[in-house]
Amino acid sequence: MRPSVREKIQEYFSAYPKRNYPKGQILVFADENPEHIFYIVKGRVRKYDVSYRGDEVIINTFQPPSFFPMSWALNETHNKYFYKAETEVSLHIIPAEDARKFLEDNPDVAFDLLSRLYKGLEGIYGRMVHLMSGTAKSRLIYELIIESRRFGQRQSDGSYILTGNEVDLAARSGLSRETISREMRKLKDQGLVHLSKNNIVVMDITKLETALGSEV
Repeated sequence: MRPSVREKIQEYFSAYPKRNYPKGQILVFADENPEHIFYIVKGRVRKYDVSYRGDEVIINTFQPPSFFPMSWALNETHNKYFYKAETEVSLHIIPAEDARKFLEDNPDVAFDLLSRLYKGLEGIYGRMVHLMSGTAKSRLIYELIIESRRFGQRQSDGSYILTGNEVDLAARSGLSRETISREMRKLKDQGLVHLSKNNIVVMDITKLETALGSEV
């Protein structure tokens, strides 16, 4: 996001009420159409569905400077998903009509939103390819790469630290926890990842991308 666009968004949305929510707080329930949108100042918010087994299936994760749920705000599309604080979050709450008017009056902001939307769609398309034709290993590797690029803390040695665990990876990839554990052990034995209690370390993302290429 260009600094000028970020500053414009922050200046406008900062005039609205700010709320803090703890990790795990559900902000929007499935089949609930809120009268406002949220602008994220701090933290991450998970958009997800629930499978027939009762497992979370993660659709997307939002981080600053994102606002949601825009599909409902722009098109009045019925909301089918849950939105939950993945970490502690700080959010501004804006009436949907005000948000629509802001985008109409600021085409540079609307263009930036469209640009980020298409960037996110590329990630979804990649996930679909691996879901329909990939192996369990390729689906897991793809999620690790995406997570590293979007949320990973890059270290001086080139590795990436991911906050989360195998349950989260299962929810993002659509694989079972048992499958994730089995495939993660294989990646660990190959020296591609390192596992700790609360973190996953991607040791070399280039090698991980090479491993993904050999799976497709």
